Amino acid sequence: MAVTRLTQPFRPVIYMTQPSPSTKNISSASPAADGDWRAAGLRYFAYNFFLRRRFGHRVRRVSLDAGFTCPNVDGSVSTGGCAFCDNRSFSPSRRLPRRSISEQIDEGIRTMQARHGDLRFMAYFQPATNTYAPVARLRQVYDQALADPRIVGLAVGTRPDCVPDDVLDLLTELARRTYLSVEYGMQTMHDRSLAWMNRGHRHEAFVDAVHRSGGRGFEICAHLIVGLPGESRDDVLASARELVRLDVDAVKIHNLYAVRNTRLADQVQRGDVRLLERDEYLDTLISILELLPPRVVVERISGDAPPAYFVAPAWCLEKAAVRTALEAELLRRDTWQGRCYGPGLGGQHSSVSAEPAAASRANGGYFSSNGGSEFP
Repeated sequence: MAVTRLTQPFRPVIYMTQPSPSTKNISSASPAADGDWRAAGLRYFAYNFFLRRRFGHRVRRVSLDAGFTCPNVDGSVSTGGCAFCDNRSFSPSRRLPRRSISEQIDEGIRTMQARHGDLRFMAYFQPATNTYAPVARLRQVYDQALADPRIVGLAVGTRPDCVPDDVLDLLTELARRTYLSVEYGMQTMHDRSLAWMNRGHRHEAFVDAVHRSGGRGFEICAHLIVGLPGESRDDVLASARELVRLDVDAVKIHNLYAVRNTRLADQVQRGDVRLLERDEYLDTLISILELLPPRVVVERISGDAPPAYFVAPAWCLEKAAVRTALEAELLRRDTWQGRCYGPGLGGQHSSVSAEPAAASRANGGYFSSNGGSEFP
């Protein structure tokens, strides 16, 4: 298998400061919270279940584009972006003409209310790197979203090399005001794969970001890609064990898929990269779930993109079928999230509570993404 290598200098942007203590982020789960999903007949701690427990209303995510870029696009660490990435393929907001934050919220809410009726909404800063700007600019765009009374929380997609301490301080401040999830794109723990995808940082940047994010009151969600070229099943499970060791709160697990106008699409079409079949992916996904602590929320189990941008594999466009197949295979194997988890694999406790939120978050609800997959 031919694998494209980087030719430009490798200059990771890493903010190395004293790590914060390994304290957790939101509020400790009650003793029953981790097991309640099993009592409800689930085989993994599904995001929908967590959010139903935590909030009192149905909530949809509104994808927002603040106009940010990425350091591996603008030349700070590289150019060309990630090998698999076209922001338009996973972010509805980047497929539209640029508008103000308030206009994007109004349009997103109108669209979703027409489809789903009465809802509450989460502002989801989705495309590109949504902490890659001066703090004053970040504060402005986050505050614009929170100024809308229909917005009950924030989700911020970013890279681990783009959270200097002043940005983390701002996120900490926001977490005191509202529910906040910060999504870090780990993707893999293997530096050779990060180099292949042109990330422009090494795995140590993710470790550093998670350490410095601990105890700041926001959810730490990590993205993990399954099926990267050159990675074995054991390599993927090593990345899963690393997430356990680092004690993250939530995970989004994605199959590698190709969209148009990317280097990955070219490699797939030339036959240089083979994408996983569904059964291969599900087998690895189940092994990942078995390793995860019962307290870790599973926010996504597969990835896809709109057909107009999509190249392959075709099976991942059928999201409901993937979910149904996963649940059937978990049942057939009589296995579940955390079955292979042990104290030696990771942290001691959870930062995410499935209990109802405090009164200041009483307008929260049931969160569900309105977009495709995200690769921050």
